[in-house]
Amino acid sequence: MSYEMSTPDPLNAIATALGFELTRFGDGEAKISVTITKEHLNKGGVAFGGVHSSMLDAAMGAALVSSLRVEEWCATGNLTVNYLEPGFVGSELVASGRIVRRGRTAAHLSGEIVDKHGKLDATASGVWIVWERKPDKLPGPDARA
Repeated sequence: MSYEMSTPDPLNAIATALGFELTRFGDGEAKISVTITKEHLNKGGVAFGGVHSSMLDAAMGAALVSSLRVEEWCATGNLTVNYLEPGFVGSELVASGRIVRRGRTAAHLSGEIVDKHGKLDATASGVWIVWERKPDKLPGPDARA
């Protein structure tokens, strides 16, 4: 029996506003890239940690989505980020996500961010919840609060 597999959707508004680009999607892996600008900086002059965590969440989530059937749904249950190096203006960062193990209702993923020179900036691990279909209690993408 064959199933229709998920394909990459356009990035959400937050990822787009942050300048993220999906550069790989498939076979349980995904990559998100961004070049750090002054808009990404915290008051200390380095990339705000939320940029790194958002990149990792997006890459790891996309890696899982690449393994889902169209009718399946997932959401981040836990994300642990380890910050190793700061990001500076002009840094070209790539977040990679991959499935470590996937079950019927949960998936374990890992991720990392490297710069264009291969320097490791951050690592992550996480657990995503998987549903057979989108839960009824979740609003659709056009819902307004």
